[in-house]
Amino acid sequence: MGISDLIASFIRDALEDADGVLELQRNDLAERFHCVPSQINYVMSTRFSPENGYIVESRRGGGGYIRISRVRVDRPTLLMSVINSIGDTIDAQSAGAIVRNLADAEALSAEAAELLLAALSDAALRNVPSAQRGAVRADLMRQMLIHSV
Repeated sequence: MGISDLIASFIRDALEDADGVLELQRNDLAERFHCVPSQINYVMSTRFSPENGYIVESRRGGGGYIRISRVRVDRPTLLMSVINSIGDTIDAQSAGAIVRNLADAEALSAEAAELLLAALSDAALRNVPSAQRGAVRADLMRQMLIHSV
């Protein structure tokens, strides 16, 4: 398990103990895990995004903090939020992370997630020129998620 996984696991556990709202000091976390504060920023932006069901507020400086709130939204709202966040292009890794997060949040069944992952993979899009795959993948993903709302 990598340092990012350890930090994310620690924060999730602390968030659960705090009933869904947690306030942390970035420097305290960095010291605890013997890493640089930018590692904490990385974990916040990749593991605790709105697409993952979190709201993160941050204030930098001496008394700076990170406030993380777990957001519980209904399935259609979550799916529409993700649909609206998909840009003109998306790479396979980002699409996969979003699909796995939706499955973890039970917004997609495991079977639907597996089908989406297969359809959005580079292997499935191998006949599409590589410069156009991201745009095709974004369109496909958006349409499949719209259909599942």
